[in-house]
Amino acid sequence: MKKIIDDTRMIFKCCSLYYEDGLSQQEICHSLGISRPSVSRMIKMGKEQGIVKIEIKSPYGVTFGKIERDLEKKFNLKEVIVADSSPIATGHERTSSKLVEESIGFLEKSLEDGEYVGVTMGMTLQNLTRMQEVIEEPIKCTFVPIVGGIGESRADIHSNYIAMELAKMFGGECIQFFAPAVFSNADVLNGFMKENSVKSIFKIFRKINTVIMGIGIPDRAGSTLMQTGYVDESILEEFLQSGAVGDISLQFFDRSGNVEKFRGFNERVAGMPIAQLKKVPRRIGIAGGSEKAEAVYGAIKGNFLNILITDVDCAKALLEM
Repeated sequence: MKKIIDDTRMIFKCCSLYYEDGLSQQEICHSLGISRPSVSRMIKMGKEQGIVKIEIKSPYGVTFGKIERDLEKKFNLKEVIVADSSPIATGHERTSSKLVEESIGFLEKSLEDGEYVGVTMGMTLQNLTRMQEVIEEPIKCTFVPIVGGIGESRADIHSNYIAMELAKMFGGECIQFFAPAVFSNADVLNGFMKENSVKSIFKIFRKINTVIMGIGIPDRAGSTLMQTGYVDESILEEFLQSGAVGDISLQFFDRSGNVEKFRGFNERVAGMPIAQLKKVPRRIGIAGGSEKAEAVYGAIKGNFLNILITDVDCAKALLEM
């Protein structure tokens, strides 16, 4: 005798009542006079036999939602946010206005009162501070520069300035890290780090739960690092010859995320050590444009970030790698 759960007509009816009419499984039991386990089994069989097909639609467009999930799976990232490409004119470096909006929106929903938030330097984060965004509810977190920055030029891209401006935007507080970003040699830096005022900053680094990072590229045409005087053209050329694809917090790395080739420079940078950065629970990297794809790829491989906010051009380039 044919079982009721094998009856295609009954399977269809169960699924129709459940998905189209919105009846609960218990209501279907009463309506059809069959047991709850039978209803549950027939709903499951409806999906297995193709009678029911479930489509998930992103509220802001299926395309970006799928790209985000593809990137999360491919690179084992906690979260990916993909913005449309809408460039802001910022000299040599291109930043998407939509990327900035998505970044601010993500921070607004994810940052919490009392949290310590590390920030790096550069044009991408500077563009966040230029956004005329009104944060509805102040977030009483503390923004902390994780790299020094008292350069002679472009003070607006240094971490101290960015920490201060983000604190104003979110209604939080900030701590200043008054130190050169790059020292002449590692011994001078090590001596500097023994000062009590500096040691207190490094103690605060241990409290940081979130880091917001721009991802730089060693671009001869318009390198932020060259503008600030941290590297000259000969050093940049040497890095490129050694395979450098990008930097985070002035820590250079290659396409595999390896920093060892650039130890001579990296160990002179005053800031959170890269090994400590990797242990921060939430590491948010922000970068847009297909020209940044190699740098983002290397940053992911190096485990410098686990949350990526990018634009569709960079996202597509990453998926093709």
